[in-house]
Amino acid sequence: MSATTAPPTGPAPGTPSAVGVPVDTHCPYCALQCGMSLRPGTSAGAQAADAGASVEVVERTAFDVNRGALCGKGRTAPALLSSGVRLTGPLVRRHPGGGLEPASWEEALDRVAAGLSGVRTAHGPDAVGVFGGGGLTNEKAYLLGKFARLVLGTSQIDYNGRFCMSSAAAAHNRAFGLDRGLPFPLADVARTGCVILVGSNPAETMPPALRYFTELRERGGKLVVIDPRRTRTAEHADLHLAPRPGTDLALALGMLHLVVAEGRVDEEFVAARTTGWPAARAAAMAHWPELVERITGVPVPALREAVAMFCDAGSSMVLTARGPEQQSKGTDTVGAWINLCLATGRAGRPLSGYGCLTGQGNGQGGREHGQKADQLPGYRRLDDPAAREHVARVWGVEPEVLPGPGRSAYELLDALGTDGGPRALLLSGSNPVVSAPHAAHVEERIASLDFLAVCDVVLSETAELADVVLPVAQWAEETGTVTSLEGRVLLRRRAVAAPPGVRTDLEVLNALAARLGWEKGFPTDPEEVFDELRRASAGGPADYSGITYRRIAEEDGVFWPCPEAPAGEGTDVPGPVPAPGPVPHPGTPRLFLDRFATPDGRARFVPVTHRPSAEEPDAGHPLLLTTGRVLAQYQSGAQTRRVAELNDAAPGPFVQLHPRLAERIGVAEGEPVAVVSRRGRAVAPARITPGIRPDTVFMPFHWPGAGRANTLTNPALDPTSRMPEFKVCAVRVERADGDG
Repeated sequence: MSATTAPPTGPAPGTPSAVGVPVDTHCPYCALQCGMSLRPGTSAGAQAADAGASVEVVERTAFDVNRGALCGKGRTAPALLSSGVRLTGPLVRRHPGGGLEPASWEEALDRVAAGLSGVRTAHGPDAVGVFGGGGLTNEKAYLLGKFARLVLGTSQIDYNGRFCMSSAAAAHNRAFGLDRGLPFPLADVARTGCVILVGSNPAETMPPALRYFTELRERGGKLVVIDPRRTRTAEHADLHLAPRPGTDLALALGMLHLVVAEGRVDEEFVAARTTGWPAARAAAMAHWPELVERITGVPVPALREAVAMFCDAGSSMVLTARGPEQQSKGTDTVGAWINLCLATGRAGRPLSGYGCLTGQGNGQGGREHGQKADQLPGYRRLDDPAAREHVARVWGVEPEVLPGPGRSAYELLDALGTDGGPRALLLSGSNPVVSAPHAAHVEERIASLDFLAVCDVVLSETAELADVVLPVAQWAEETGTVTSLEGRVLLRRRAVAAPPGVRTDLEVLNALAARLGWEKGFPTDPEEVFDELRRASAGGPADYSGITYRRIAEEDGVFWPCPEAPAGEGTDVPGPVPAPGPVPHPGTPRLFLDRFATPDGRARFVPVTHRPSAEEPDAGHPLLLTTGRVLAQYQSGAQTRRVAELNDAAPGPFVQLHPRLAERIGVAEGEPVAVVSRRGRAVAPARITPGIRPDTVFMPFHWPGAGRANTLTNPALDPTSRMPEFKVCAVRVERADGDG
């Protein structure tokens, strides 16, 4: 099938749907990528006047991941298409210290090109940075990386997906030789015998996924939830373990110790399909149960019960999310859970394995195709000469033209405006003023830039600091692919036209590239970009070369790796009438069943040892803060805070604390409390619940202002993944009378 053939149903990439005709697409929020259909307005007049006000969400029951179910965010997503809540024209800051003012596209683009090129000429290519988002489509992420490395010539590009699952990715690569969030379809979760869910709360972060855990238990399987809070997900568990934040690594090692001590190691699997077991076993044996209880607070009997549930089941899985990953030892923590799976033979087998529940809508695809500081399209390493040669050939340049690896996300933000750091920044689809750790410091660094251009749907807190703001199209107004947490490449299809003053990200990159001397190589047609992405990824770890728009539409998504079938291979397709030509690769729903993606085909045990968090409590900061999401809001809240129904459900930040702690500081439900870390102070109403550890407080991170949780968080980085330690830092809590 040709990659330039339009999908079999619905509008072509550049054409909005006919009025009243539903268009199959996917939710714009989390990596579950629930299927939905959008029915554009009831009349042509209504559609032309305000597309968002006339779009109806229709159930798409045929898509197997969510079977029509949607959370409130997905159901209300069209509200953001309304011109009343989103940007509909460019804004520029014409005078230093002045406000943002409306401008034409020509003026805005000229200012961006001049700002980027002026800094580049004066200070060199690495004085210009690019910061992307985990919600960008594969096409936009791919072209943004190409723009940074070719047009700007900078190594300084990374994206907020670094804050999502980078620790799990690093551990996956280290153990298995390949990273894909889930190496099996989500449907397998309901059919396994036991799931250990570590630091994840899908009941609030991706509610339609909760049915897989419900079905697991209905089939007789067991669910173990590990979380310092008794979340809505933990309420569904057969066993809830509530470790002290920052001790997940010790917990996993303690479980592996018991596996060895109780004779539960799958010696045959370990011998046949792994390497490095003796060193990993020795490391685990240094973490005996009573020591682990002292570190984590989890009683030894509960630890033994979890091991029995996991090992007595015929098949088992460990699924992690941000809890264990957003730590300064996140890679080792995930590695410890992988070691548990390998030692028990719970990897590389049907209905068993380790997986990561990716958070952002395209966190997986966003790093696979060039936004990440050290990667080229196809998940190729930027420092690999063969990878550089392949991608350079696709781009029509010499490999020497491509810059080397740059700074990771937080390191890039921390260096803004400093000597040797970027002095100009092009930022697309991210809001680090709210979402980055040590956010007040990041805000200062962004404000110190010589030039800032932001491409976004809404005027976020970060966009408010920009010199130029470019309004870009949303998911329902453009076609493109995303890669879900399953590794399934999906097609979001255009349903309505964007407002007249809005352009797509691809059109923005095309116009900027032309102004900076690149007339070719930056198409505006997403399918043409995807066709180039396929060639750039061919032969790489994340090989998309056998995936086409038509095929995605026909098969409801294709799992990578999916190489293009070699010419002459499989000359007949089974059926009544043999069809000549190559048989398409079927895609790979399940990885590692025959071999792992390492040179010798064996998984690698990596010995790891528990170590304290980067910041432990002391007399001045005796408690631990952990952060997370709530059901009605998403990420930095830049979009969901603009939807009335969602704001009514979750109108602002709060501090969750145990009744004993509330009594000690003399605060009642709803009264303001201040949470103070070594980096700053945040104030929000108290929510008192026995469902949290007495030594721990929790804040959601969706809001700016006085209740900004990331004012407090610690930017200490994991040495391998460069993930900041969002999930644990030392704080004190006090009454905030008079803070409002």
